[in-house]
Amino acid sequence: MQSGWQYLLISSAITGLLALADAVHAESLQVYPEKVLLIGPESTQQLLLISRNDDRHSDLTRRAAYVPKDDRIISVTQSGRIVPRAEGTTSLEIRIQETSLSIPVTVSGLQTPYPVSFQDQILPILTKAGCNSGGCHGKAEGQNGFKLSIFGFDADADYDAIVKEGRGRRISRASPAHSVLLRKATGKLPHGGGRKILQGSLWYRMIQRWIAEGAQIDNATPTTIRSISVEPKSARMHPLSSQQLQVTAILSDGTRRCITTEAEYDSNASTIAEVNTDGQVQVSDIPGEAAILIRYMGHVSVSRITSPQTPSPFTRLQDSSAIDHTVWDKLEQLGIAPSDPIDDATFLRRIFLDTIGTLPTTHEVRRFLKDPHPEKRSHYIDQLLEREEYADYWAMKWADILRVDKNIVKPQGTVAMTRWLHRQMKNNTPYDRFVRSIITAKGNTFDEGPAAFFQVHQNPEMLARSVSQLFLGIRLECAQCHHHPFEKWSQTDYFGFAGFFTGVGRKTGAWGGQTIFRQTASNLKHPRTQQPVPISGLDGPSLQSEHTSDRLSVLANWITSRNNPFTARMITNRLWAHYFGRGIVEPIDDMRMTNPASNEPLLQLLEKSLLESNYDLKAFTRLLLNSHTYQVSSRSNDSNERDEQNFSHASWKPLPAEVLLDAICQVTGVSEHFNGWPDGYRAIQIWDNRMPSYFFRIFGKPQRVSVCECERGTEPSVAQALHLMNSPESVRKIRDRNGRAAKLSRSKLSDSEIIEDLYLAALSRYPSLKETDFMLQAFDQPGSTRRTASEDILWTLLNTKEFLYNH
Repeated sequence: MQSGWQYLLISSAITGLLALADAVHAESLQVYPEKVLLIGPESTQQLLLISRNDDRHSDLTRRAAYVPKDDRIISVTQSGRIVPRAEGTTSLEIRIQETSLSIPVTVSGLQTPYPVSFQDQILPILTKAGCNSGGCHGKAEGQNGFKLSIFGFDADADYDAIVKEGRGRRISRASPAHSVLLRKATGKLPHGGGRKILQGSLWYRMIQRWIAEGAQIDNATPTTIRSISVEPKSARMHPLSSQQLQVTAILSDGTRRCITTEAEYDSNASTIAEVNTDGQVQVSDIPGEAAILIRYMGHVSVSRITSPQTPSPFTRLQDSSAIDHTVWDKLEQLGIAPSDPIDDATFLRRIFLDTIGTLPTTHEVRRFLKDPHPEKRSHYIDQLLEREEYADYWAMKWADILRVDKNIVKPQGTVAMTRWLHRQMKNNTPYDRFVRSIITAKGNTFDEGPAAFFQVHQNPEMLARSVSQLFLGIRLECAQCHHHPFEKWSQTDYFGFAGFFTGVGRKTGAWGGQTIFRQTASNLKHPRTQQPVPISGLDGPSLQSEHTSDRLSVLANWITSRNNPFTARMITNRLWAHYFGRGIVEPIDDMRMTNPASNEPLLQLLEKSLLESNYDLKAFTRLLLNSHTYQVSSRSNDSNERDEQNFSHASWKPLPAEVLLDAICQVTGVSEHFNGWPDGYRAIQIWDNRMPSYFFRIFGKPQRVSVCECERGTEPSVAQALHLMNSPESVRKIRDRNGRAAKLSRSKLSDSEIIEDLYLAALSRYPSLKETDFMLQAFDQPGSTRRTASEDILWTLLNTKEFLYNH
């Protein structure tokens, strides 16, 4: 049975053969590089052969024939990789059908090669082979007595581990091929990690030569790698086609070296484009974009792969704003047609649940559906943003990600900070002022304010990780121990940022509260060099020269500056993800160069709009909700049914635990009795994140142990379904004698009118004639009464996907 990758390769070959004639004859071929210089016995050069056709290009690298003029000097693999054999100069003819190209090739440094660099050549092999990964010798305690630094960030320590530790038994300078390092890597000796290197391969020969040369650490500072580049930087590809990547290291002296073999590859959207260890990208037939991440020795680069589908008939929906124009542009480029606009009933339910976490009442539904005013949707958006429930709902959401945890800050502190958050949301405090208030907070944690944030996050490093993820969208934690594997952040960046928080003092008072104050700050030391690291904003200059005793004010100035490249972008993406069910960058708080936006022009447009509004979150929300992009249907069409990243149709979003419980209570007409709370409180108003509740637990209410929104559970489960169908709590609400079903059954309403009321309450819409006819059967069942029939219909509606999801 063929694997998915094999199937895609076969499909790719067929697609390529069908398109090959047109591609070759329609456009001239381009080869990269146009001339090749190989220096050293282990050097290689990956070729790229591309044929441009309209706005797409075809990769012909693996379909060409390669004929060296002198095969004693070089050989070429079928994948287009040139390997040196002897010193000299020759040419390479590249043939594809009736077309051919010729490029010069020079080989040198084979007879007297440069010594192998441990840092620039051996460590990359160990990294690509996975030897220094967190699951192998790179984990904290190492593996079987052999420990390497994670991803090779500490060359000196790795050299000592390989050459000096274990009484030097891992290396045999006298007989390099018998070195334990090579014998385990090739599987000749028992090795828990299995075979990592093939005997006789490029990697094998390089390690063997390094050992034969004396297994030296780099005596002089090696020519350092300045950056890496990838070709193609972007590619617009046919469905089911493939693309070879070519990766080059640019050294500090300006020379270039092909590292396609040694680099590591990863895709951020494997359903759209996969990549193998040789850098060959294979796209599926799902339209969209993928970013291929390339890593090499702490450097990263990205190749953007776009795979449009065969265009469907595309009719642009009306542009109500620049948002729509930008989204429609992207959909048109990808050949994806947007779904139809939603009707008024769907809009009303969606806007209520998204904005205030509350269902509309039957009265509100009837009134809205009867309102003939053409601008009624905009009017309702304005009204909802001023309702008390808006502040309740968003205070709850911010309390979750700010980690307002009763177990840490005590009930008094939880109440105080929740009230402060409620006031900020109600008064529409500009977001930059909101962030500044949190970062510069001080005083008693039992006073109404955000000081409890510093009680939850108890040390500079914890604060650095949380603040960078919360407000900047940067997951900095990896850089605590080593260079970030997916980004540019180093340990210097990490400890320079954490140094801002060394001036936070804490004094414990009565009843477990704390007083947050400023104390003398100091720079944190780099864990390897033990040198103090000056405070610095991420990707910015040192701020050490800012003469102030309050470093947090300096940090707040930097974070809230209009020139800060992260803050507006992060909150923009967070709000978009809430209303649209997916971020423009996903995950929403992992915003890095190697995880690019699915629609960069859209994200830039929104960021600019937020800044122009002076961080007015309600104005920004109005902009989102009034767009036609927000108001498209969740019903997909043939064109967009597999699109998951371009907002061609609305997402089905599960109701958060608190919102769902409130919705059940509202529809059944029976409130929830929260332990120790007066009757009438709703779940979105409850500040107690530790309240014992089976419902909250199985429906994923966060315990506030992380600043990541991913802590909230959103995946459906059997336990959830069983609870809604059979739990005593659910049944009690449905059958309550003072509940909606009982009251309707005692009313003078007809059976059809009872059904209508239940649909309006649960689904915010009128039932169709077919649904009414079907539900009327419940009243005609043997032994059925109006009350039992009403309860059965209500039970049915509460267990539908249409009720459980916002759509």
